[in-house]
Amino acid sequence: MTRLDWRKYGIEVPYGRTSGNVKVYCPQCRDQRHDKRDKSLSCDLATGMFNCHYCGFSGCAAEREQEEWRKPFYNPSPLRRQKPTYKKPTRTGNTALSAKALAWFRGRGISERTLSDMKVTEGLEWMPQKNGQANTIQFNYYKDGLLVNTKFRTGDKCFKLVSGAELLPYNIDAIKGTKECIITEGEMDALSFIECGRKDVISVPNGANANLSYLDDYIEEYFDDKDVIYIASDTDTKGVELRDELLRRFGVERCRVLEYGDGCKDANEHLQKFGRDSLLACIASAPEMKIEGVFTVSDFEQSLDALFENGMQKGVTIGHDNFDRLCSFETKRLCVVTGIPGSGKSEFIDEIAERLNMRYGWRFAYFSPENAPLAYHASKLIEKFTGKHFDKQHLGYGEYKQVKEHLEQNFYFISPHNDFRLETILDKAKFLVRRKGIKVLVIDPYNRLENQQSGGRNETQYISETLDRLTNFAQQNDLLVILMAHPTKLPKNKDGVIEAPTLYDISGSANFYNKADFGIVVHRNRIENTTEVHIQKVKFRHLGECGMAQFKYNLNNGRYSPYVNGTEPVWDNSNHLQEDYQRRAEEAEAAAVFDFDDLPDDDCPF
Repeated sequence: MTRLDWRKYGIEVPYGRTSGNVKVYCPQCRDQRHDKRDKSLSCDLATGMFNCHYCGFSGCAAEREQEEWRKPFYNPSPLRRQKPTYKKPTRTGNTALSAKALAWFRGRGISERTLSDMKVTEGLEWMPQKNGQANTIQFNYYKDGLLVNTKFRTGDKCFKLVSGAELLPYNIDAIKGTKECIITEGEMDALSFIECGRKDVISVPNGANANLSYLDDYIEEYFDDKDVIYIASDTDTKGVELRDELLRRFGVERCRVLEYGDGCKDANEHLQKFGRDSLLACIASAPEMKIEGVFTVSDFEQSLDALFENGMQKGVTIGHDNFDRLCSFETKRLCVVTGIPGSGKSEFIDEIAERLNMRYGWRFAYFSPENAPLAYHASKLIEKFTGKHFDKQHLGYGEYKQVKEHLEQNFYFISPHNDFRLETILDKAKFLVRRKGIKVLVIDPYNRLENQQSGGRNETQYISETLDRLTNFAQQNDLLVILMAHPTKLPKNKDGVIEAPTLYDISGSANFYNKADFGIVVHRNRIENTTEVHIQKVKFRHLGECGMAQFKYNLNNGRYSPYVNGTEPVWDNSNHLQEDYQRRAEEAEAAAVFDFDDLPDDDCPF
């Protein structure tokens, strides 16, 4: 019998047990979890297989050469990417602030001692908005005691960060090892809490921006040990968006949202009007989670106000006008895609994924066993990003390396060896929401999920419950879930052609139509050699309407180009990734200028 070496993986199983299944503590995530009593690691004592239902750590304790499929799904060490080389700024400002600058800060409740402790400096800096030198206040960003970035701010609210330097939270060293922390929207708000004696405070570096990818390298070391995370964002629309993304990344169960009262939009404004004790009271009174599933208008008042002020907004679009006029996506939704075999369903899902990633930075997780092996699927995605056929003749090594690094940070593939239960897939997806901030989960196809129909339920009831679980998961984790499902075998018409199916034709249940927020049918018109994308359901009218968009499929790079009014399309063979890098390089050349609103609009003397 094969010997099982559990200690090799740090797993402690009950002494003397050699058969059956047991649950034990997971050595990978227990120390980082709030509930350290939860035994989340399931172990099969006969085969040596193990799987953590919380962090996804899995493998086999059999003492023999591991096959590829036995390697742990989650490697707790950093990703195998080569970390970027960041520019190291030099400290150029004066530690002795001018009398005018000190007076300005003093008027906003910030003392000279706090400014000195936080190493705030003042000095001349070239500012692109002014196309010349200007006197600036400088918020210096340190990590492990070393200067890694600086934000410059002029008296008339021009901002910039150091181009090419690392983007990271302000004052990150102060929360290492603490059990609580406060996250603010700007440095002035962070200084306000520090002034009140709370040192465990950080600020996001780029204002109310929902793109928090810079947190990826800090989650495990700086945030996983937190019992409570206070979110102190502004109360305007952008601040609410930041708040919601922070809640999504850190989990609502350990977050508290600060409220500043009427007439105050941020912490510094509250400090000026009501003083230190009152601002500390805002922390103490930050509400815990209410009774599960019970809400009043006050629980979502800020979101409701933003909706009232701005109206129902169209969702994100993929950049093909003929499709975008019919359908736009948003998170917390379930999108069902179907089509007969060979119609290009999976290819069009990949088209959506590549374009949403390029346009909005959305990260994707795939459970896609029909695209196995994973390298095949990745090669198709690489073609869509680069616009080039996947081989050495068309794709240069530099481009290939560049797009691999991009996929490493933006696309994740869920591929358990022998556990295709929906529960397992969703557990791993939830882990990726917390650690990597994925925005979309793709399940392709439905029929490869392990069927757990039991308890006298018929197929229709089982499918209904499964779709409900997917919808609830999307809403709870602020995700878009894309589910591909095959239709039943359809007959040919009198001309020998299989017509486009509907969502009602999906095998098993009409609930695939009834419970979807978006319903898409991809159909290849073999007579006209086009791909028809039928939007058969958009649940909310502000997100789109029913209709059909035609495309031509490019065999060379897997991309779809709109086919409108019978006019042959101009094929898109450009490298989308390099175009995006060029755009960002131009922005960096403009000195990473941001439009912040974390300080009042009145005149500033420095």
